[in-house]
Amino acid sequence: MASGNVSAHPDGLDPATMDRPVYSAVIRPNQSLGRDGFRIVMGLCCLVALVTSVVFWRMGFWPVAGFFGLDMLALYVALMASFRRGRSFEEVAISPLEVSLARIDPRGTRREWRFNPLWTKLSRVEDEEFGLRTLTLTSRREYVVVARDASPMEREAVADGLSRALASVKKGF
Repeated sequence: MASGNVSAHPDGLDPATMDRPVYSAVIRPNQSLGRDGFRIVMGLCCLVALVTSVVFWRMGFWPVAGFFGLDMLALYVALMASFRRGRSFEEVAISPLEVSLARIDPRGTRREWRFNPLWTKLSRVEDEEFGLRTLTLTSRREYVVVARDASPMEREAVADGLSRALASVKKGF
């Protein structure tokens, strides 16, 4: 009869933990304006536009009021597009068996990439002034940009985590 840990794999890798992620992250776009901030900004801009429109109207320049209205509509549409883009996110997970990246757009459409961690490389494009510009996962002839909507500092933190996880998975084999 054999002695020792019977559940351990002869190579030292536990089959039960092979599909557990070594690293996982959810990456969301950077948004500097929340819902309350949106209401405050729109309220102040509309107030300024209204006061200025009344002044110009009384001076006889009535078309200015219409253009201020168009400006407020354009500002509203731009901020709503920014909020819609803020609902998108990326999920990155690295396990000893695979590297998976899922990108979910604002409509909820999911696009996935899966790579072998032994063949996956992390490429970085850095700029002295702006920091980490692009972070790319490359496996054979396929590549995908990671954390494309994150700030350079957040992208740097993701890059550190991804590189450590890839190194530990590759070291295990």
